[in-house]
Amino acid sequence: MTLARTADLIAAARRRGRGVAAFNVITLEQAEAVVAAAEQAGRGLILQVSQNAIRFRRGFAPLLAACCELARAATQPVALHADHIDDPELAGALLARAEELGLGSLMFDASTLPYEQNLAATARVAAAGHRLGLWVEGELGEVGGKDGAHAPGVRTDPDDAVAFVASTGVDGLAVAVGSSHAMLERTATLDLDLIAVLDAVVPVPLVLHGSSGVPDEVLDAAVGAGIRKVNIGTALAIAGTARLRQELADRPKAVDPRRYLDGVREATAATAVHLLGVVA
Repeated sequence: MTLARTADLIAAARRRGRGVAAFNVITLEQAEAVVAAAEQAGRGLILQVSQNAIRFRRGFAPLLAACCELARAATQPVALHADHIDDPELAGALLARAEELGLGSLMFDASTLPYEQNLAATARVAAAGHRLGLWVEGELGEVGGKDGAHAPGVRTDPDDAVAFVASTGVDGLAVAVGSSHAMLERTATLDLDLIAVLDAVVPVPLVLHGSSGVPDEVLDAAVGAGIRKVNIGTALAIAGTARLRQELADRPKAVDPRRYLDGVREATAATAVHLLGVVA
C-alpha cells in the first residue's frame, strides 16, 4: 500500500458520510500502534505529528520519517499530517521538505491572532501548501484547553467560518463546538446543531479537535452531523500510560524497555481500533 493522501481519505469519508480518525503521536511505539490499528480495523487513517511533538523530539525529521516508512509499509491507507503548526518558520521548513517526509497535509493554527492577522497568515500557508499539492487545515473559533490559550466556551460563528474559508482558501476548517484539548475524562458535550449548520454552509470538511474527551455516542453523532476529520491524541496517551504503570508494577526488576513497551503498544492499538470503529 502506498502512502495515502489526506485529501483522498477525507474525500472518501465525505462520500460515505463518515469521518477519518487522525491520531496524534509522539513516540515511535504510538505510531506503530496506530498503523497496527488501521490494519486490524481494516480502515485508513491519518498519522499526525504536532508542533509540540516536533519540539519534544528536537526536530521534525526523525519521527515524521519513521511515520512515513510505517505508512508506506501499511496494508491500509495511512496519510501524514503536521498538526497545530503556529510558527511560520516551522511551517516553511515543513513545506520545504514535505515531499521527502511524505506529508499529505498541514494544519496552520493562527487562531490566537486577531482575525485579520489569522486570515493573512493562514492564506499565505494555504497558498504555499497548495503549490505542493498539500491539503491545508485552518482554525477560526478557538478550541479549549490548549496551553491555556483557548477558551472552552468559544463557538465558531457560521458566517465568520464561511468568510474565513473564502478568504484563506483552506481545504478543511477546525471548528469550536464544545470540545477541549487534553481532557482526561470523556465528558464533553458538543453542539450538534451548530455542527449541522456549519456543515450546511461551510464548503470544506469540518475538523473536530479535542475528540479524546468526547463520549462514543456523542462522537458518532458529531460525525453524523458533519464532522469529517476527528483528531485524537490524549486517548492514546491515557491507554498507553495505564498499561505502562501496570507493566512496571508487574515487572519491578525490568530494565529492558522491550519488556514493557510491547504491552504499551498493544493497549494503544486497542484504543485506536475502538475509536476507528466509532468514527470511520
